[in-house]
Amino acid sequence: MTTETFADLVAAEDVLLFVNAAITATGQREFHSGADRQQLSLDFLHAYVRVNYRRVYAASLALGINDHNAVRIVRGLLEYAGEATAQEKRTEGRLIAARLAKLPPQRVYRLFRGLRAAKVNNRRTRAIMRDWLAARPDPAHDAVKYRAGLKNTARHAHLRLDGSGSGELGDFLFRPGKLPRYRHRLLDAWRRAHYEQGAVDELPFTVAEGFAARHGMKREAFLERMAPRMTRLERLRTQGQRGTAAPRELPAGVDLTVMPLTRLALYVLTFPLEPRSRHREELTSALRTAARRAAGPHAGGWGRVAAVLDDSYSSSGSGEKRRRPLAVALACHFLLEALAAPGAYTPLWTTGADDPLLVVPRGPTPLGSRVLDALEYGPDRLVIVSDGWDNAPPGLAGEVLRVWRTRLDPDRRTAVVHVNPVYDADGFDVRRLSPGVPTAGIRDAEDLPALVGIAQFSEGRTGPAALHSYLDRQVARFVTAGREGDPL
Repeated sequence: MTTETFADLVAAEDVLLFVNAAITATGQREFHSGADRQQLSLDFLHAYVRVNYRRVYAASLALGINDHNAVRIVRGLLEYAGEATAQEKRTEGRLIAARLAKLPPQRVYRLFRGLRAAKVNNRRTRAIMRDWLAARPDPAHDAVKYRAGLKNTARHAHLRLDGSGSGELGDFLFRPGKLPRYRHRLLDAWRRAHYEQGAVDELPFTVAEGFAARHGMKREAFLERMAPRMTRLERLRTQGQRGTAAPRELPAGVDLTVMPLTRLALYVLTFPLEPRSRHREELTSALRTAARRAAGPHAGGWGRVAAVLDDSYSSSGSGEKRRRPLAVALACHFLLEALAAPGAYTPLWTTGADDPLLVVPRGPTPLGSRVLDALEYGPDRLVIVSDGWDNAPPGLAGEVLRVWRTRLDPDRRTAVVHVNPVYDADGFDVRRLSPGVPTAGIRDAEDLPALVGIAQFSEGRTGPAALHSYLDRQVARFVTAGREGDPL
């Protein structure tokens, strides 16, 4: 009996380790480790969990994992379908369908291309491709914007394409030039754009860019003409290239309040300090609006909250993840402000900054002293947002938390949780500050309330059965929401 219990505990630890990795790691370079180490570490984890805990591997699709790992899990489940039972395949099929519906289409087409290259062409894979394509709102739009991806998918799954309403979609993809014109407006605009500059304006922005270069259109004039057809993110991405919007100004006509919280925090940090200060009212209002939306029913329900927020130099991230750790901390700051009771939130930045809008990555990481300061306020919750590299002095935060938990607060009047936005390739997990404090990986601040629930399992006070029960509930909710068309 003891051996079985120990094995169950090890399994639960493996599950939590994988979930943390799947939330934070993308195989890209981090501040403390290169892309190769990240990729090797992820390769091992995916293979290990898929082989030993396939049910959990599939269930991870229902959690807040990032798109990179969601695609890897889907491919692993389909490529090694022979390892699953019939019941597992049915559950996996529903999970895969629900997750693909949430992924950006370019990632899905890239996944399908990878499956074709790996010669994964079983009946279930073809059915998943067919159903996903059938749910796309406008096949003609995909034919123009994701031409190669749609062609590859149709060939691999042996699909008949007539989604344009006249049977001309197949001709457009596989027999270009056969028809003198197309009935579908977008297909015909693509045909005319090869020789008619005016047709460029009718195409999706990313497709129009190529034609604009071919026609020798000036970049500024092209962006001005395309502005009405650009998405919000395209406007933000190109704001510094248009004469109407200087790089240090907010773009005209873009409502920042509708942006997701973490993405908005990333955008705010792209501005130098002077424009941030000048547009303080608009940026702060947008961040607070996004935070209230992310808090949802939890708003104001967390009581007294103290936060230790890492803005040390390592929060600058890497070339591939520029300023992402700092953006997560900034987004968590505004979210925790919304979650705390009115007037009961205390933020403590590691640099001592007192203006969240003007934070910049600098200095060492004195987590220990900041944790001491935070505990003096006697909060109901202490949330630490950091990559876990406590170095001023090293290890002080872990010792402070150990003494606090074992000597000063054994009854756990203060709930402490550490959320870490950075994957540690060497440890196959996110770095932890103390064994007695639950730690969860985090990618987007919006997931913080759910991650606090997952983090409780890493304390060892909740058994493996409770963890699996939690996963089952998440899977049921995820699949049901996907079936009903919920935004999740």
